[in-house]
Amino acid sequence: MRLLHKTALITGAGSGIGRVTALRFASEGAQVIVNDLKAADGEETVRLIREQGGEATFLQADVTKASDVEQMVERALQTYGAIDILFNNAGISGIGAIHELSEELWDRVVNVNMKGVFLPCKYVVPHMIERGSGNIINMSSAIAEIGLMKRAVYAATKGAVLTLTKCMQVDYASHNIRVNALLPGTILTPFVEKYLKESYADAEEGLNTIRRRQLTGDLGRPEDVANAALFLASDESKFMMGSPLYIDGGCTFGKMA
Repeated sequence: MRLLHKTALITGAGSGIGRVTALRFASEGAQVIVNDLKAADGEETVRLIREQGGEATFLQADVTKASDVEQMVERALQTYGAIDILFNNAGISGIGAIHELSEELWDRVVNVNMKGVFLPCKYVVPHMIERGSGNIINMSSAIAEIGLMKRAVYAATKGAVLTLTKCMQVDYASHNIRVNALLPGTILTPFVEKYLKESYADAEEGLNTIRRRQLTGDLGRPEDVANAALFLASDESKFMMGSPLYIDGGCTFGKMA
């Protein structure tokens, strides 16, 4: 029970990595605040947590809207009295080289992936400063360290999140707040499955192409990232500050012969 008596707010927890992490945190004793834009998805995550005997509450909010986020944080504090862990997991992708991207798509990806980290931090951090402790995990990506075809805007935002993480750590270390980043490689989530079906004539061949990026020869699973998030959320990582944690099957620093 590594998160016993801790309250964790997880954005984008209605599916994929966010849902699996919410379940993992709850299994380790955390009270989980499940945030998602889609009520049905968020409520399903809460149902699954309660089914396994955990404690969770769903709070619907658009992480790109200040009023939504402020109200979400206020309601979370009213319900549990504290937010010990903030996991900024919500994010979207955008496919295309720079000249292929519409301004609308660029703005949407930047808004969700960057502002969607900024706003939860803006409203949670003052509470953490007041309490003299806190733990923030930001979802970056292995793409922050490598070039990848047709992922210009996604890579730009995830690189920004990694740099933001380091700057935040400098600002808040004196308040006993830790800030670290997760850098997953390609993880087999519903989003990736949808991408494979839409982008390749043969989804299985597309999957094989992506598998070759990893030294493991396979994609990661949401559980792999959830376990890494649990490590960062727990006291086991208490000497990690402003650090990137890679869960990428070797795609960042390795290359097949």
